[in-house]
Amino acid sequence: MRPTRPVALAAMLAALLLVPVAADAAPGRAARPNPEVELRKLTKEAAQINKDYRGQVQSLEETRVQASKATSNAKSLKRALADAEIDVVRFAQTSYMGAALGDGTLLSLQGDAGTALSQAATMSYLASRRTTQLNRVKELIRKARAAEKAADAKIVKLKKDIADLKSQRIRIERLLAKYGFQTPSGSGGLTPRTITMRNTVLQNFPMPYGYGCLRPGDPGDHGSGRACDFMMSTGGRVPTPDALDRGNRLAQWAIDNGQKYGVMYIIWQQRYYDVRTGAGWRMMSNRGGNTANHIDHVHISMF
Repeated sequence: MRPTRPVALAAMLAALLLVPVAADAAPGRAARPNPEVELRKLTKEAAQINKDYRGQVQSLEETRVQASKATSNAKSLKRALADAEIDVVRFAQTSYMGAALGDGTLLSLQGDAGTALSQAATMSYLASRRTTQLNRVKELIRKARAAEKAADAKIVKLKKDIADLKSQRIRIERLLAKYGFQTPSGSGGLTPRTITMRNTVLQNFPMPYGYGCLRPGDPGDHGSGRACDFMMSTGGRVPTPDALDRGNRLAQWAIDNGQKYGVMYIIWQQRYYDVRTGAGWRMMSNRGGNTANHIDHVHISMF
């Protein structure tokens, strides 16, 4: 009968560990949709909206990025939890079979004090390690649940943003019709509207750090000749106070003259202003660096 006890112990530990997780799948509770499947579906819908609205809708892209990060985090924590549970079960099996943990074993050592002390130290170490592993599993369960809730909330937000933009279709289509559709012309690969905006900016704002517009192969507005980046520093550095002020004035100029020139959206200092949504300035989540966050340049996209 003795060889079956490690299996029974492992099964008992596994059952205890899985109780908190199993509670989420209690009878009568609807099964939780797969967030990765949901995200893939919503990403396709978002891509179609971007296409229909003639360029990336920044508020929609921002929510999609947040939902993607939250879903990835939840998946990573669930994987870590599964690995930790396996480690605990393996530990229960090996510690039971590889070391004598009962008081009876210590009494059977017949006065061998050194062996008894060594065995006692082993028991103390194993008990401490077991406690550490179990506490780690409990903490991972807590984090995994929190991550799942966060991912679910971001996906709900993405669904809402998609629904809101669809509900504004008529207003946005009128806005698009007002400016018409332009294709790149000439050797520069920019649309006439982008060329006019760029030239006007260069006439009114000094550009000591340069600028860039066409980016062949870019899937966004730079690739279609409808956007320019006006640099306020070099090497990804934070702009100096003077350059920051120049960037602020340029961004405000683009807002104030947006209807005249056909500005679609502006990104500057980790914020975006999208004319199509009419929501004003909105914060953008961290994309990983000063350039990705538009800390060092003003981005202007045109209809």
